[in-house]
Amino acid sequence: MSSISPPDPQPDPKLSDTMVLLVYSPGAEVVRTVVRKLATEGAQGAFVLLPRHIDMVTALLPGVLSYIDADGGEHFLGIDAGTLVKCGAEVRVAVRGAFVSDDLSRLRDEVARQFLTLDDSERAARTALARLESGAIRGMAEYGR
Repeated sequence: MSSISPPDPQPDPKLSDTMVLLVYSPGAEVVRTVVRKLATEGAQGAFVLLPRHIDMVTALLPGVLSYIDADGGEHFLGIDAGTLVKCGAEVRVAVRGAFVSDDLSRLRDEVARQFLTLDDSERAARTALARLESGAIRGMAEYGR
């Protein structure tokens, strides 16, 4: 028995001010919907993206991505670091982790707990790697003498 996947969302021609938002995390499609506007924070600061904005690519920071759907409802995603690509009427977002919540106060706490804790783990791993690298360099220097 084959399954038929739902059609890809398309910007509504009557609503020329819409975009298709696609959000992916490893192994999952988190969001696929038509939106009027989205806001999030990139490496250069917070920004709002509208359908008629110029095409762009930017790095995203861990935080909150909010969007207004085609019906005017506001929705929120907690996102980890990633990349946003806007091309025409399509916005693709690829992040290391994401979750949906319409409770903004709970969402901010969850982002801090999940994604900022990972940053501390990452820092510890990088410090350990730097120590290993410096130890290897010292070992090669002593061997060369």
